[in-house]
Amino acid sequence: MAKTLYVGNLPWSTTPEELTAIFSDFGEVISSRIIREKDTNRSRGFGFVEVPDEAAEIMISELDGKEFNGRPLTVNEAKPRQ
Repeated sequence: MAKTLYVGNLPWSTTPEELTAIFSDFGEVISSRIIREKDTNRSRGFGFVEVPDEAAEIMISELDGKEFNGRPLTVNEAKPRQ
């Protein structure tokens, strides 16, 4: 099984590849994506990373609050869409 992690407070210039690189230091990354504005295609400052269940808690504890390009990341388990 896999879990999806929410990653907030990202710099606008962050790419999905950079997001994968940050998280892959702590385990396997299945996929990553940056959420963008529909009209402008500009980053909205957050994204999602899909990881195996066993890696999720480690990644949350290691990366939540960690500084990335001058900004402290917010990392937690994503809530299901309503």
